[in-house]
Amino acid sequence: MSVTTAYEINKLMARYGVKFGLYKNGEFIEQLFPYDAIPRVISHDEFAHLDRGLVQRVDALNCFLRDIYSGAKIVADKIVPEEFVYISKGYLPECGGIIPPEGVYSHISGIDLVQAKDGAWYILEDNLRIPSGASYPLIARELSRIADPDAYSNNDVKDNRNYSDMLHETMDFVSRGGLNVILTPGRYNAAYFEHSYLAERTGALLVKASELVVEDAVLYIKDYLGVKARVGAVYRRISDEYLDPMTFMADSLIGVPHIMDAYRAGNVAVINAPGNGVADDKGIYYFVPRMVKYYLGEEPILQNAPTYLPYYENDLKFTLENIRRLVIKDVSEAGGYGVVFGSELSEEKLAEIKTLIIQEPRRFISQEVIDFIDLDIMDENGNAVPRKADLRAYVLTGKTTRVWASGLTRFSRVEGSFIVNSSQGGGFKDTWVLSR
Repeated sequence: MSVTTAYEINKLMARYGVKFGLYKNGEFIEQLFPYDAIPRVISHDEFAHLDRGLVQRVDALNCFLRDIYSGAKIVADKIVPEEFVYISKGYLPECGGIIPPEGVYSHISGIDLVQAKDGAWYILEDNLRIPSGASYPLIARELSRIADPDAYSNNDVKDNRNYSDMLHETMDFVSRGGLNVILTPGRYNAAYFEHSYLAERTGALLVKASELVVEDAVLYIKDYLGVKARVGAVYRRISDEYLDPMTFMADSLIGVPHIMDAYRAGNVAVINAPGNGVADDKGIYYFVPRMVKYYLGEEPILQNAPTYLPYYENDLKFTLENIRRLVIKDVSEAGGYGVVFGSELSEEKLAEIKTLIIQEPRRFISQEVIDFIDLDIMDENGNAVPRKADLRAYVLTGKTTRVWASGLTRFSRVEGSFIVNSSQGGGFKDTWVLSR
């Protein structure tokens, strides 16, 4: 696609309000998510390999969540240390003993991958709470068809418009009977565009907490006349701690009082399940390949980036001795925050991070720096320049586990930078999965 096409698509995005929000210094700032018109292309065979590996990984993670909130056999069998589960900020004891409808915990998983220069793919992160971003490649493809109608008819690209159908089917599969709703905290949420867009595409109702009420452990939506209708599935875009002020944060104004009572009684599906954060803790990430073997009896198809846990004495020693060539990640941070490259630290900062790791080894992981591939993007003059890029794949679990044949390719706009997150100034491009 040409620079003119890229300009036209970004202009259309501005017109349609394709934005994300950030809080900086206490101020909410909305901005466009910069789009690059040169697509990422994934071959049919390569995507088939990713598909198998992603389904396997998400199935294992769903097994882990069910286990942890019931018998915790993986802890008893010493596959995962007890401390890594029960002191995780994502573990919610209030969810103990709750089996969600159809036994599905992570209905929508956002799995972040990078491709090394030798072609191998590595999992960098599992996002199982409220992963965002699927709406951007959806609307980008939609607007690209307006700006350049021949782009897809002239290429063997899989149609990505089925995401809304996949999401709708997932919601229907776990619904306890009644309406599907998307629960938003409102327009000042960073991903509000996505909430409204997906509601429109799936036919779900976009609601705020004030429109929902629980009576006798059943969730209802009420209209302006006070007429109530039962809700069977809630795709919530609210963090766990704000979801129910009667169970979690008592001062939450964006949650639904007693929704956890309805969920606990099995009268409503909550998508994704509360408590999933224990499975996407960056410390737990280390153990996912072991989960695949433990629960599924299979060898992992996709590998983690080489990772070390300072919690273990040998890994602590290795991390401290090799910190200059490692990346250090704070397990409680997200969005590209809490990521420190040892090679970029002054001696003073290096000493500080070493002290922190020694004092709080459970708080950090260290990883080998994967020199992942650059993809061409267009600069402001229409020239192709290389920039680091990752891929967020979307895996939906309902009756079966399926991988969306698309994804969110994010890239850094800074030459040489490995940080691609939108919150750090990154952009995105379409992901073309070839049909043959």
